[in-house]
Order: sequence, then C-alpha cells, then structure tokens
Amino acid sequence: MKLLVNKKQLGEAPAIWLRHAGYVFIPEREDGQESFARRLSRDFYPRFHVYFTEAKDNSGQDIVTFNLHLDQKRPGYQGFSRHNAEYDGELVENELARLKSLILPDLFI
Repeated sequence: MKLLVNKKQLGEAPAIWLRHAGYVFIPEREDGQESFARRLSRDFYPRFHVYFTEAKDNSGQDIVTFNLHLDQKRPGYQGFSRHNAEYDGELVENELARLKSLILPDLFI
C-alpha cells in the first residue's frame, strides 16, 4: 500500500521519521535501494517492509511516497528476491493507519 505525504508533515527527514516510527534500516545488496523494516515479533519474519521515494508535485511541494508491505517469510531460493508478501489486508491497513497517525496535521505546516 502506498502513502503519499507532504514532506513538511513529517517534521524531519523520511529516514529519521521511519526510525521514530519503530523501523530499522535494511541495506539492500542487490538493487541498492534503501528500505526499512519493523518486526512483528522477535523473529526476523514476519515484518513490515517499507521503501520511500521523494519527488516534487506539480506545485513544487516536496512529496514523500512510502510503499509498505508485509513480508511473511524470507525468499525461498538463493538468488531470487521473490517472497511471500502482502500488499493489502488488515495488518497492512492497520500499520498504514498507525503511520498516518504520526503525520503532522496540515495546520502545523
């Protein structure tokens, strides 16, 4: 699921905001894209996994797009990045709602 946010509503850099939301940085070796994860238990899986990108909208505002999914388990075959992931569903929707609750309202911008 995707969450689009005006960068000012985060109140800080997206990576720091994610850390304050309980996520930890995961270095990606294959494609070089940075991502963050939040475990659901003491085990590494299942975990919420989020990527973000920054861009400007048509009016010049800085927009951050968070792409969230739930990794159920690690990839089953060496060299393959495919894994069991859920991009919607109750757990993902609840986590997205939790993240939305951490965003500063427009009136504080």
